[in-house]
Amino acid sequence: MVEKLQRTLRDNAAARWTVLVLVASMMFFAYMFVDILSPLASLLNDSLGWDQGVFGTYAAGEYLLNVFGFLIIAGIILDKMGVRFTGLLSASLMVIGAGIKVIGISSWFQTTACAEWLNSWWTTMPASAKMAMFGFMIFGCGCEMAGTTVSKILAKWFKGKEMALAMGLEMAIARLGVFAAMWLSPLISEDFAVNGVNSVSAPLIFAALLLVIGLLNFTVFTIMDSRFDAQLIATGEMTAVHDPEDEFHVSDLKQIFSSKMFWIIALLCVLYYSAIFPFQRFATNYLEETLAISNAEAAGLFKWFPILAMVLTPFLGAYIDNKGKGASMMLLGAVIMIICHCVFAFVLPAYPSKTLAFVTILVLGVSFSLVPASMWPSVPKIIDEKVLGSAYCLIFWVQNVGLCLVPLLIGKLRVATNGYLVPMIVFASFGVLAFFLSLALKVEDRRKGYGLELPNKVKKD
Repeated sequence: MVEKLQRTLRDNAAARWTVLVLVASMMFFAYMFVDILSPLASLLNDSLGWDQGVFGTYAAGEYLLNVFGFLIIAGIILDKMGVRFTGLLSASLMVIGAGIKVIGISSWFQTTACAEWLNSWWTTMPASAKMAMFGFMIFGCGCEMAGTTVSKILAKWFKGKEMALAMGLEMAIARLGVFAAMWLSPLISEDFAVNGVNSVSAPLIFAALLLVIGLLNFTVFTIMDSRFDAQLIATGEMTAVHDPEDEFHVSDLKQIFSSKMFWIIALLCVLYYSAIFPFQRFATNYLEETLAISNAEAAGLFKWFPILAMVLTPFLGAYIDNKGKGASMMLLGAVIMIICHCVFAFVLPAYPSKTLAFVTILVLGVSFSLVPASMWPSVPKIIDEKVLGSAYCLIFWVQNVGLCLVPLLIGKLRVATNGYLVPMIVFASFGVLAFFLSLALKVEDRRKGYGLELPNKVKKD
């Protein structure tokens, strides 16, 4: 009887993997919505007057409110209110933001009094783009909040289990959403063409409806998580009435800010991702110019980068669960990234080879698997569980600052130098700094014994 009482839903493999599917599907739909308009940039220009400057400004809207403090508030909400409340809130914000965005690009909206008023100021930005950007801001708040909530959910449900594998699979499923958006968006747009003109609204509406399904999936999760909490209370792992010492208080954030390891990981995160995601924005154009190939051929080459990362991440997560070496993986990932960006900066322009480009893209995908697969499962090892949500949100906040500013920097360097040499050197420099931070992380882990090099799975006697 005692043995039965000690078992919870977390010990049931089917239950915890069902949780992964429910929350990962929500992130799959979210990532799909993020990029659903990316393949339609030229159509947006023809139909709604969105030039590249307008499209870039609209895209930056996703991060705007997060950079100006929402993510910090989201972390406090997560640790104060728990994963169920915060997850439902974030999923709802994504649905609301998606609805506003759908309204913004719809044909009927363009003739409304609201559109007329929006067109009366900031005239370089069409009313449709302003409305879509506003919706994207709200969606972005929900999306980033959801990402941190899912990380805390997996840390809770896979504690002592396959945590890195679960986080790796969640990241892989989410990235599959980007691939799905790039693949399905043009097809849906063409299928719903009117008078020979492809539809901009149809793909966006499709992705918005998927977000509603994501909200329903998360609602199912909340029922399971409520039952799981009841079991944790029964086993004594959690108390029905929280001890004041265990409750989250805003003053607890000092635990995060005073943690040297937290700042090393946060800075490592922003430097690493700033050399990846902004590079993705420019990669197709870089390959076009460097290899003298068409846009379609360049996109075809680069599409293998996220796909390989998606495939490898779960396997690396499983390795960390069973063998450890998380800090070493981050160090190796930084080294690989430096080499790849140096190839893009110096070697490929001198020897423009599609084969070399393809191999370098694949190798960069290996780096993009190593670092995320080892970084996110490391956070619960260095941060107290009651402030874990805030820690994830603060890391995401630092990351969002970089993702907002770096594309602006690269764009200005691109214009100023009329080439990609300096931007690629900047990306490689981020890798060098990430390498030294990874080294510092490994040294600090060895000194303090956080267990970043140890397996995540706890072996039971």
